[in-house]
Amino acid sequence: MSAAPAAQPSSTAPPSALARIRRTPFWVQIVAGLVLGVLLGFVARQNDVSWLTTTLDTIGKTFVQLLKLAVPPLVFTAIVVSIANLRNVTNAARLAARTLLWFLITSLIAVSIGLTIGLVTNPGRGTHLSTTGLKAPADSGSWVDFLTGIIPTNIADAFLKVNVLQIVFLAVVAGAAILKVGEKAAPILRFNESLLELVQTALWWVIRLAPLGTLGLIGKSVAVYGWDLLQPLATFTADIYLGCALVLFGVYSLLLRFVGGLNPLNFFKGAWPAIQLAFVSRSSVGTLPVTRRVTERLGVPSEYASFAVPFGATTKMDGCAAIYPSIAAIFVAQVYGIHLGIGDYLLIAFVSVIGSAATAGLTGAIVMLTLTLSTLGLPLEGVGLLLAIDPILDMMRTATNVAGQSVVPILVAAREKTLDLAAYNSPTGDLDPGKAVESRTAATEKVLTAA
Repeated sequence: MSAAPAAQPSSTAPPSALARIRRTPFWVQIVAGLVLGVLLGFVARQNDVSWLTTTLDTIGKTFVQLLKLAVPPLVFTAIVVSIANLRNVTNAARLAARTLLWFLITSLIAVSIGLTIGLVTNPGRGTHLSTTGLKAPADSGSWVDFLTGIIPTNIADAFLKVNVLQIVFLAVVAGAAILKVGEKAAPILRFNESLLELVQTALWWVIRLAPLGTLGLIGKSVAVYGWDLLQPLATFTADIYLGCALVLFGVYSLLLRFVGGLNPLNFFKGAWPAIQLAFVSRSSVGTLPVTRRVTERLGVPSEYASFAVPFGATTKMDGCAAIYPSIAAIFVAQVYGIHLGIGDYLLIAFVSVIGSAATAGLTGAIVMLTLTLSTLGLPLEGVGLLLAIDPILDMMRTATNVAGQSVVPILVAAREKTLDLAAYNSPTGDLDPGKAVESRTAATEKVLTAA
């Protein structure tokens, strides 16, 4: 009886650990980093492990710094190219006007919700927080600073000091000039297109590190602050999260359903990667490539999305510029025992709607808060009461910002009958900005031909 043939070795080797990680859904990686960060932070705090705290802090800071590194070239090139691409958009002026109008409408709704929550919960009463020794921020926002700061005195300083508002101004001027000059400006436009793709591709590599960034940022917060810091500010923290949640899941859903005639669940299914990354990175500008891609895969025409999303990333801040300063102003006034009247609340709404560009899409909303407090005549020292928990608040604020930056273009496109409903109802496609190089290059060639 012949022996059975020997078993042949398998031709496919088992996937490596790195390959298994890459196959894991990105949101699962983020959640894993979040959970592990909380655990490591708790261990570091409970056992006073200084080296672990330092390591977590270094990981988090490195991730944020990498995101910020891409901000100047990303904002400038994205807006230059987006303005140039408006030549391809039918009724571009009307689309731009409607986009800005919806930015204002949703900001007004958000600040109204913030004021209502603040007046109902009274977050500053009974906190027993000491204001002794608090100092006003060295750089405080004011209307004069805001208006005069739009135009740079030195072009290099605008980029070196990462003044996003000034970079936006320069980009708008450059984009308009390219359209005016026409074919002679073709090399400049092609250069900006190429640089934009280069920056977005490099930034995507950084974004892939978001699970590690999450681990470091959350872990450091838990290790340094723990939960003790939230106790005297529990009502204020809950108010911010409640207000942002109402806007993010309530207001936006209602607008999508009744204004756009769309199923809100499909929006969250398609936009969740951008919302999730915004929560972790705390940077609207850093999330810009993903926000743009999810907006396009939800059916918004690429030419219009390339205009609306970059402008939204620098001016559309329902979390940072509407909900947060409205509740924070009430909190500071109550801590200092200052009465606010109906005129003050109307002023808060005005500042939030008109001054949101002051936040400029960077991590944090301190500029917007100081602008609101200074306009109301409230003590700027009150900012010091909230600085310690700002990273915790900023996660939810930025997630709300980014969701709004995607919702508005979808609403406008839906009302203009240019939204691809099939794409919206079944959002698919690679989120890597580098995958969209050919389509955007083709769009640029159309611009140059038309010019």
